[in-house]
Amino acid sequence: MTELKNDLLLRALKRQPVPRTPLWIMRQAGRYLPEYRATRAEAGDFMSLCRNPELACEVTLQPLRRYKLDAAILFSDILTVPDALGLGLYFETGEGPKFERPVKTRADIEALPDIDVTDGLSYVFDAVRTIRRELDGRVPLIGFAGSPWTVGTYMVEGGSSREFPTILGLAREEPATLDAMLKKVASITTDYLNAQIEAGAQAVQIFDTWGSALEADDYRRFSLASMQQIVDGLIRERDGRRIPVILFTKGAGPRLADMVATGCDALGVDWTTSLADARKYTDDKVALQGNLDPATLKGSPEVIRQGVADTLASYGKGPGHVFNLGHGITPDIDPEHLGVLVDAVHEMSPAYHADDS
Repeated sequence: MTELKNDLLLRALKRQPVPRTPLWIMRQAGRYLPEYRATRAEAGDFMSLCRNPELACEVTLQPLRRYKLDAAILFSDILTVPDALGLGLYFETGEGPKFERPVKTRADIEALPDIDVTDGLSYVFDAVRTIRRELDGRVPLIGFAGSPWTVGTYMVEGGSSREFPTILGLAREEPATLDAMLKKVASITTDYLNAQIEAGAQAVQIFDTWGSALEADDYRRFSLASMQQIVDGLIRERDGRRIPVILFTKGAGPRLADMVATGCDALGVDWTTSLADARKYTDDKVALQGNLDPATLKGSPEVIRQGVADTLASYGKGPGHVFNLGHGITPDIDPEHLGVLVDAVHEMSPAYHADDS
């Protein structure tokens, strides 16, 4: 087992004292980096990049060469699971992901196959092993998956949606049918994340991008319950270390209080909820990750530095904060601006940990 040289992220996720606030950035390997665009062009298309372990490793490591980040996150996509289910994932320029065979009826759901993730998604685990080897203990590696609800919106709608008419109709008209689909996706996702952990992921995050489309009771039934199923089935310790679990529901707000009860280690917070309020909602029972508005990175260095200062002040003193954006970095960001953010976190955050012991 390679010794981990920088374990700040893992310590913060366990709410242990750290000398400064660790940080990583959602979508830190992505289109804002010219070297990423060059590697994607070499691969030919997005999914070919995901399916090539060596190139997936390359783009995972690219941001670490530029910035003093405290974690790598596996380069992959939340739709690898439904792709492995045979739904025919493809990408159209300007329109995002689509499925050739969406799941819209009870018969469609009942026809979903049982899959062995170590067979259908072996390229992901090969990428994890390759990344761990190349990291050589420099920082921890985060694995991830989409929440069953969020993944389900793409499966049922056939692609990206903002209104979710079909899946919300299914929730109203045939809730038990939707429950069955989400439980199946949750079971596969549990196996998927556990295989990432077995391959070397040292923390995992579940991305629930569209949970806020549900009303409170429906959120608990259709989104939170399936994430709970996953958390209950995850490997929580490997090689003598705890494997922290981060849940992130975009736009969660007061629902953060419900999310604490899952037994996760940390909650991602988007920029629409202050970290001060998030600490109140969660009663300091879990670590918090976030939550600078990604649009701040379009501003001047002074604006970015002020945004960092405000985010750190919102969380306040004490352990349990992982600095991040409130959602993914966007493709139009100047890479130099992210460097300003990283340097500012390194400079400003130690003051918030001076009393930690």
